[in-house]
Amino acid sequence: MSTPRNSPSPSTASYKNAATRSVPVRGENFAYRELGPKDGVPLILLVHLAGVLDNWDPRVVDGLAARRRVITFDNRGVGGSSGSTPDTIEAAARDAVLFIRALGFDQVDLFGLSMGGFIAQVITAEEPHLVRKVILAGTGPAGGSGIDKVPALTIRATLKGALTRQDPKLFLFFTDTAGGRQAGRDFLERLKERTHDRDKDISLPSFRAQLKAIKQWGRQAPSDLSAIRQPVLVANGENDRMVPSPNTLDLAARLPHSELIPSTRMPGTGVSSSTTMTSCPGRSVSSSPEPERLSQEWGLTAIELPPADQQSAGPSGTGQRTAGEASADRRGGWARLGRLRSGFCPPSRRLVAVVVRQ
Repeated sequence: MSTPRNSPSPSTASYKNAATRSVPVRGENFAYRELGPKDGVPLILLVHLAGVLDNWDPRVVDGLAARRRVITFDNRGVGGSSGSTPDTIEAAARDAVLFIRALGFDQVDLFGLSMGGFIAQVITAEEPHLVRKVILAGTGPAGGSGIDKVPALTIRATLKGALTRQDPKLFLFFTDTAGGRQAGRDFLERLKERTHDRDKDISLPSFRAQLKAIKQWGRQAPSDLSAIRQPVLVANGENDRMVPSPNTLDLAARLPHSELIPSTRMPGTGVSSSTTMTSCPGRSVSSSPEPERLSQEWGLTAIELPPADQQSAGPSGTGQRTAGEASADRRGGWARLGRLRSGFCPPSRRLVAVVVRQ
């Protein structure tokens, strides 16, 4: 079954108002939030480095929860969850599985974001019967190019933030352009919308443990992902600073049942369907995936967001929503990967926008 045993109904309000709950997992309490419809296969969100419950953009989670039961959680020792944070991706994955089992689920979909994508790969490989479908966003395989440099990049950004009294996310997740800086400020404001029952920031020991885990993941032998038989959607912007975008192509090449959604403009939006990303060896890449097919096969609608420098009131940059954008909203709301990466993919690059639904 997909619905957990003895579980309270998820909140249907905005994520910024979702109740924080906890569940015992082998002597520790794991903090989590959920919202969206109670029925159907739940979508488990696996967060990025140093992320806690309040690092998910409420607009993104609300979009995902329009038609899906969405669950976010703090892994062991992070935020409101007790215990000692593991210093390997594999151990974090095992903890995530224990959390999912503790909620009573026997089948879930996974959405792994950046470091969360590392964890999702391990879960899917080690627990194939637990996972139905996977989305990997802004992430890469073990041994992927540049992943072992993420800790040093993060530390430099943290020091720069301390010296300039700015949030390091502005340097890590957004480009240094007028549009990028504005998008970063807007993102940080959305993270402050929750005014009660806020989660704890990650502790320094937990942060160090995660940095160690990521560095080790980046230095491991290349992953053999051929045993993963589930459908996997791989998505990213064309220039991810933290986990370099070529890792997205690498992932798609390693996964036997993957589909790669490059940064492309979708038919029906009044713009071209060209893409600057190249096909990965041994894997076909959809340069202009059909919206109806994505909707049927993945429960997704994908279109491109324009550069933030061209954005105003609507993603089209015109100050008004295009017909395609309005249609996407009517089909279930927006889940912008550029913002979903907790503002991660540089918003002045071409980005894929996705709506996940049942």
